[in-house]
Amino acid sequence: MRVVSGIQPTGNLHLGNYLGAIRNWVRMQDELAEGQQALFFLADLHAISMPHDPAELKRGTLEMAAALVACGIDPDRSILFNQAQVPAHAELQWLLGGTARMGWLNRMTQWKDKSGKNREGQSVALFTYPVLQAADVLLYQATHVPVGEDQKQHLELARDIAQKFNNDFASEDAPVFTLPEPIVPPEAARIMSLRDGSAKMSKSDASDMARINLVDDADLVMQKVKKARTDPEPLPSEAAGLDGRPEALNLVTIYGALTGKPVDAVLAEFGGEGFGKFKPALGEVLVETLRPISARFTALLADREALDAILARGAARAREIGRPTLDATYAALGLVRG
Repeated sequence: MRVVSGIQPTGNLHLGNYLGAIRNWVRMQDELAEGQQALFFLADLHAISMPHDPAELKRGTLEMAAALVACGIDPDRSILFNQAQVPAHAELQWLLGGTARMGWLNRMTQWKDKSGKNREGQSVALFTYPVLQAADVLLYQATHVPVGEDQKQHLELARDIAQKFNNDFASEDAPVFTLPEPIVPPEAARIMSLRDGSAKMSKSDASDMARINLVDDADLVMQKVKKARTDPEPLPSEAAGLDGRPEALNLVTIYGALTGKPVDAVLAEFGGEGFGKFKPALGEVLVETLRPISARFTALLADREALDAILARGAARAREIGRPTLDATYAALGLVRG
């Protein structure tokens, strides 16, 4: 079993990033048996498919690497790297470009969503983004890829590309590519803004009070929780009582995600209580959860040499694993290399 997954290198990481994605990676790592392998990469090549600030991309890549390690990704047990240090990703994308079909890419929901009405003005990279995603997993002969609802279509495309390539250029007994299977991770908590329970927690929100950042100190965390938007009603005793109360639901969801309790269990403990009692309890749980993460994150960012070494070591291992697949792809296509 080999698990491969990537994440966009966004900076200014917050609680939503941790509970929504990073924590699931840590769980996957910890559940792997001996002989199984996990490769986690920072998708910096994907990031240039949209307008971006080069300095911000570089900073975001390092911040994401630090956050992953701080949250529990162990570079000695998992392979952690950024795409740009493994040129085989881009090479394989080009080699697969002869197999991928325009019609397949035109049907991609994310292409339709991100390109909007100005498709002619979008980058070629945005259109071919799913082919790079296919290369990301096929390069390593991934057996399993964690996918959410928004990525199922992209994994299906990767399987279609792999199958067509195998049919066109390989024998049934010796396929070039493994067809990866999806892993649907445990449902991630959907964390919303502390100022608007109908909007996701985001680094782009104009108000820093709308999010809990991984680097926030204890006093700031408590202050943000105290000032989080709520309503005047006490907490209900059952989940149905949260209908139409998005801010209350958000705070209860956060508490449950951090403590491992379902919403009903949280409400059984705090039902009938006002937010004057619930918010301090939530703040304490947040502080205790984030304190070691924040300390490790800050220390890693301050030691750029150590962070660079982690990514370089991971990239070297990734290049070694991916090389046989890349060689086999060139050979299958009849390309002569020096």
